[in-house]
Amino acid sequence: MSDVLDIRRIYLEPDAAALQRGKEVLARWPDAERVEVASHQRIPELYGDETNVGRWVRIKREALVLGVKRSLTARPNGRSADFIAPSTANGCAMACAYCYVPRRKGYSNPITVFANIDKITGYVQRHVARQGVKPAPNECDPHAWVYDIGENSDCSLDARISDNVRDLVETFRWMPTAKASFATKHVNTDLLDWDPQGRTRIRFSLMPQADAKLLDIRTTPVPERIAAIDDFVAAGYEVHVNFSPVVVRDGWLADWAELLDQLDAGLGAAAKAQLAAEVIFLTHNEKLHQVNLGWHPKAEQVLWRPDLQQVKHSQNGAENVRYRTGSKGRYVAALTGLIAQRTPYCRIRYAF
Repeated sequence: MSDVLDIRRIYLEPDAAALQRGKEVLARWPDAERVEVASHQRIPELYGDETNVGRWVRIKREALVLGVKRSLTARPNGRSADFIAPSTANGCAMACAYCYVPRRKGYSNPITVFANIDKITGYVQRHVARQGVKPAPNECDPHAWVYDIGENSDCSLDARISDNVRDLVETFRWMPTAKASFATKHVNTDLLDWDPQGRTRIRFSLMPQADAKLLDIRTTPVPERIAAIDDFVAAGYEVHVNFSPVVVRDGWLADWAELLDQLDAGLGAAAKAQLAAEVIFLTHNEKLHQVNLGWHPKAEQVLWRPDLQQVKHSQNGAENVRYRTGSKGRYVAALTGLIAQRTPYCRIRYAF
């Protein structure tokens, strides 16, 4: 794990350090320097300081934040999940060049772990109970209310830091009307022993190797993600794939055809029988573009394409860029047609 995490400094809220989960996290790195902070959201030397861009990856590897999640809400979603559950962590030690999370928090954005896990699991249980039985199928799931538990982090990596993710997976195990869901680019075989009993959906994010080598920095290699799918299905997880983000460049469709062939060859019958996919084309952001120029400018040669992109105003008021209307429709049709041809058993839950 030291290639991804080598924690040397832990920024902590005193309230978090006093909780049982906080004590457990601190015990995992007893030699790390401890720095008390008033708020996990306001640490100037980590967030919002442009000079940190030169230490982008080092901060992710060496810094950890321990805080308390004070606002507990389950936001309606509607595409990938019915609801976004309260976060048990945010930030990431990986460094995908297209990640949207740094746009909100500032520079580098290492992992913040929330120690009040009992409050979070209790809130989720009450929220699920209020929903009752799902009245009709939708694109999230035909029967269960789906809760994304990893919107702002990678749960597979979070599970190497604390038992928060395991606690949530075990909570959903006993809720027949709901299931947890999270996307990941990190294979953590510890999860194979958790016995989720079909109540947790893992979405392995996949892209062609040429894109992953350039963009998926510090993640598990794509062939290893594919190789893990059968094991996770056998362990009781529902396993889907995220074809995300799809980056349009010279030769992109041929490379996706090769990836789909690799996926087909790597899956057994059980995994194929339950497989579904989300297809998400790249959305980028000018502020993130400027940050990336400071630490990984080569990525921007494929991510920032004004000749192919147009401005998109997001729901939170940010100005993003996406592939141009008209052209994007053709790209989506080309890729979904390729999926139907190469992996016809893979149901496409949505594509945009």
